[in-house]
Amino acid sequence: MDAWNSLISLLPFAWAQHGFMRNALLAVLVISPLFGILSTMVVTNRMSFFSDALGHAAFTGIAIGVVCGLGEPLWSAVALAVVLAVLFTYVRHRSHMASDTVIGVFSSTAVALGIFIATTGGGSFTKYNSLLVGDILSVEPSRIILLAAILGAVIVLWLCSFNQLMLSSVHPALASSRGIRVIWQEAVFSCAVAVVVTVAMTWVGLLVINSLLVLPAAMSRNMARNMRQYHLFSLVGAVVAGLAGLMTSYYIGSSAGASITLYLAIFFFVTFAFRKGRM
Repeated sequence: MDAWNSLISLLPFAWAQHGFMRNALLAVLVISPLFGILSTMVVTNRMSFFSDALGHAAFTGIAIGVVCGLGEPLWSAVALAVVLAVLFTYVRHRSHMASDTVIGVFSSTAVALGIFIATTGGGSFTKYNSLLVGDILSVEPSRIILLAAILGAVIVLWLCSFNQLMLSSVHPALASSRGIRVIWQEAVFSCAVAVVVTVAMTWVGLLVINSLLVLPAAMSRNMARNMRQYHLFSLVGAVVAGLAGLMTSYYIGSSAGASITLYLAIFFFVTFAFRKGRM
């Protein structure tokens, strides 16, 4: 972190002299690739609202952690989100219900349970309002290291299991006939999304975190003509929007998560207007 701070402080910009902006910039450079990579599979798997359900589960996990007096409620949120991801995968395969139906069941249950726990005994919900909007400017160096470790784990997962994940997403029956355990592949991917959503939620905001897992890949599909371009454009678009959103939030005082989402939305509509051959 010392080397990073020394390097960024050399830039001829006013924001580079603030420690919180240097931390936020590094966090964006770690979070954006995570969303760009995972977005491609979320869109391919038609799980656009899955991250929304995970965000609700994370909120419930934080409420449970606070009620139980845990020093760091983030870990209870991560644990509950992972459990929800595994249960979602199991129920979807065993019940043969549509993904949006299963997501709706888990999402409504999670958010109702979270509000119930938070307001039991006359408790106030307002202390959780910061989770709705998020504040990336408050990110701590220790959390950036955690995000970097998660990014490394996701990259390893992609390198080792990309073909199996993609085939399981596009044609589950064919993947199963090739000896791929589809349910396990989906469970691992769902857990990866659960961890990323939960850890990033406090900085990005629950209200927009689902958009960050949908818009990069949606924008990329407007331009990409093959699978390699699909992933590359999603990754680059997420990083560019992340940097632009952070700078916008600094100069005009807006929410960083909302600013990033709006840039991604602009990218989507521009690429949609000029799309030609696409996937």
